[in-house]
Formats: sequence, C-alpha cells, structure tokens
Amino acid sequence: MSAIRLLVLGDVRLRGRAHGYQVRGDLEYWGAHEWSTAKPGSVYHALKQLAKQDLLLAHDIAPSTAGGPPRTEYEITAAGEAEFFRMLRHALTATREKQELLTSAIGFLVDLPRGEAIDLLAQRVAALEGWRDEVTASWSPSSAVPEEEGHIGEIMKLWVRTADSEAAWARELIGRLERGAFVMAGEGARDLSVLSDSPA
Repeated sequence: MSAIRLLVLGDVRLRGRAHGYQVRGDLEYWGAHEWSTAKPGSVYHALKQLAKQDLLLAHDIAPSTAGGPPRTEYEITAAGEAEFFRMLRHALTATREKQELLTSAIGFLVDLPRGEAIDLLAQRVAALEGWRDEVTASWSPSSAVPEEEGHIGEIMKLWVRTADSEAAWARELIGRLERGAFVMAGEGARDLSVLSDSPA
C-alpha cells in the first residue's frame, strides 16, 4: 500500500478541489518529503494515476496569462472517497506496513468519527500485542546474561521493544481521544490551518 496515494487522496479531499502545486505545497508543509517517498515528481504522477483510475476527476482550467498549458485541478470521486477511507482504516490497523503509511494516516485521523478512530487504534494495539506474543513464544527476553543471546537476541529485543513502544503510543492516543482531543468527523468544521496556503 502506498503512502503517496493516501496523502494525495486525503489532501484533495480536504481541499475539495486542488491543482498539483497546491497538493505538492501541502505535502512539503507537512514535511512528507522527509518521512515518506512523497517527492515533487511523485505527487504529479500520483495525481495523474489516480485520475486514470477514476479516483480523482481532472478538470482543465484556463491557461495562465503568462501562457503555457491549462492548469489541471482535481477533485475526489465517490470511488476515491471510498478508497481513501479503506486505505486510512487499513493504515491505522496494519502493523507490518512501512512507518510512512501510519504517519500519513495519523494526518487524516480527524476525518474519522471519534468512536471509529478509537476502535481502529484498539485493533492496532491488539495486533501489536499478538505480534509480541508470537515473538516471545519462541524467545523470552532476558536481561540476566544478554551476551548468551548473541546478535539474534538483539533482533528479538528490537521487535519486542518496537511492539511495546507502538502499543504504548496507541494507548496514549486512545486515551486522549476518549478525553475529547481534536475535532473529529461530525463534531465541527475541519481545521484548515494544516494547508500550506491557509491564512495564519
């Protein structure tokens, strides 16, 4: 699953209608070029591919007064909306995907109703606990004589500690959501200050 698809669909959905320069600007504003494969060329490629797949609708608008080809604006289709939410839900629960997919999903967490977001994060915690149990079923962490575990023991420790830290983070986020953090879907207007060209 591609983080760039989730990012582009989510950003176009948030804007309602957007051209490539706006989407690229938003992703750069969010720092996505640092933590994902979202580079300028990949943004434009994703927009065109998503339009070919009928997930976005492309509109050619008047060319600039300086000349050049018409600018293309995109808006999300019903199929694109369904794909966005499918990817978002998957990214929040899947524990064996790249970190950039989860990071992208957290950026759109507020597009879900509060109860659903909490349920999805609880599924993530359960999956992480299950994965940790699988690892520790064949290997029990021991701090008594770490040298005897060898370098393979370091791999196991990394997996266990990764599962523990991700589960702890997800539990904390669930707690914040339960206490009313953020304005979630259906609770009020979406915060547009996350857009690169929003007024300060």
